[in-house]
Amino acid sequence: MIVVGTGGWSVPGWYPKGVEARDRLASLAERVDAVEVDSSFYALPSRRTVERWVKITPGGFSFAVKLHRALSRHAAPLKSLPTALRDDVEVTERGRVVLDDALQEGLLQATRDVFEPLHGAGRLRTFLLQLTPAFRPPDHALEELEPVIGGLAPVPVAVELRHKAWLGDAEATLAWFREAGAVWVAVDAPEVDAPVAMPAVDAVTRSDLAYLRAHGRNAEGYLHGRSAAERFDHRYTDEELADLTQRVENARGAGRGRRLHPRQRRARAGLGGAAARAHALTSWSERSSAAIRSSIGDGFSSASGTLTVLPFSLSRTIFLSRFS
Repeated sequence: MIVVGTGGWSVPGWYPKGVEARDRLASLAERVDAVEVDSSFYALPSRRTVERWVKITPGGFSFAVKLHRALSRHAAPLKSLPTALRDDVEVTERGRVVLDDALQEGLLQATRDVFEPLHGAGRLRTFLLQLTPAFRPPDHALEELEPVIGGLAPVPVAVELRHKAWLGDAEATLAWFREAGAVWVAVDAPEVDAPVAMPAVDAVTRSDLAYLRAHGRNAEGYLHGRSAAERFDHRYTDEELADLTQRVENARGAGRGRRLHPRQRRARAGLGGAAARAHALTSWSERSSAAIRSSIGDGFSSASGTLTVLPFSLSRTIFLSRFS
């Protein structure tokens, strides 16, 4: 089954007039079947907040959760950590925390505790580790990530590498993903000669989960944008969406279902304004899903093949996962 969802739910322009901020997730869950939690990258929510997410969304609605920025080796201020972890943490001259083994284990434990309501309800499908581009060989090794992947088991961890140097020996990189049980994150990004613009590598490294994030094809914004809104400001055309569908068709592996999540932060087209475009894409989507289903192979023979298209412009990021 192919399901279209979003990354985050904070964009006001996605919702009918009058929907308050606290009601956006519930409103979104009426239209799509999954979401990628983005706010957890900046700071962990409270367990009470996560419990509310479970209560206000349907039982079939699932979550992917982005891991804290310190775990993904980004710069993180001390105040971004849970209060209980702030004592005795080493910080740099600029006030950024230094990730050592003790802090990493503390963050992993806090992450497990906070998101247990989702996991316990069978609604937590995967964590996402979106690494900093500075995490690259030979300065770093993929083995450094194994405590994160093992520490969050049995929930899978999808890892997004953000430097082309990891593809210098692509086979070795993908072999590590398979051996570690990590999910390879495929990306759609501008085709530019820059080390941080990853090429299309549609690998499946687990039998139960695959992940595709589309960052848009705005080369100028991607390379020179000062904010996320500028970097990922791109409206996918029907032709580009068809190209992404072909990438899904090319993804092989075992499993029983697929989920496709477009991610958009910038409200360039609201729910109402792009409804006609979404309707026009529906017939294309239904045809594409049939082609995807037939191309995947026997491992997906019992899966249904439906593709839900969001009623607003597809932009920013697409997340694809396959769950058993």
